[in-house]
Amino acid sequence: MPDDSANRTEPRWPAIVAVLAVGGLYLSLPQNLSIGPGWLLLAIIVVLSVATIITHRQGRHSLNMILGHLLTGIITLFMLCSIALLIRALMIHAEAPAPLLRAGASLWVTNILVFASWYWRLDAGGPHARSRRPGHTEGALLFPQMTLNHGEKSWSPRFIDYLFLAFTTSTAFSPTDTPILSRWAKVLVMVQASISLLVIAVLVGRAVNIL
Repeated sequence: MPDDSANRTEPRWPAIVAVLAVGGLYLSLPQNLSIGPGWLLLAIIVVLSVATIITHRQGRHSLNMILGHLLTGIITLFMLCSIALLIRALMIHAEAPAPLLRAGASLWVTNILVFASWYWRLDAGGPHARSRRPGHTEGALLFPQMTLNHGEKSWSPRFIDYLFLAFTTSTAFSPTDTPILSRWAKVLVMVQASISLLVIAVLVGRAVNIL
């Protein structure tokens, strides 16, 4: 039965667009840097995304959460495997410079989208749990809007807020305006920043070798 206790519905389409973009970026990778056929991840993303849309509309929120975590876990695994293959290709000079640089840039952007999805799915119980509350007053992340005393109690983060956090983590290697409160979130931020630094080091190292 659908859960009618939600006060509002948090938009899901930005998260769907993000994971579809991950599939498109993965499809653009050279074959020797991808796991299986290039279209495999995109096909998995489409199937699981459709399943999450259906379960969300049916009000099957526990199953929706499981499918969402499964989807994000799969794209994380594919990304990590491709980063390992990227480093291997750099070490043995198995790929021309230009495709290698493009692949590194694609994986860097993928890293942002993947961890934005994790933050969005895990913070304060996920989008469904956040939608059931009148406002966002507590969670693993302390957004600036949560500390402002302007009388607005109905503010709640959206996917773009988590995307901004992921972007600043990959560029500054640390959060900028959003303190991290939870231990699991601190671990995720450290992992994301480490991956970003690693990919950038690969790109810079390869660029220096070209010069």
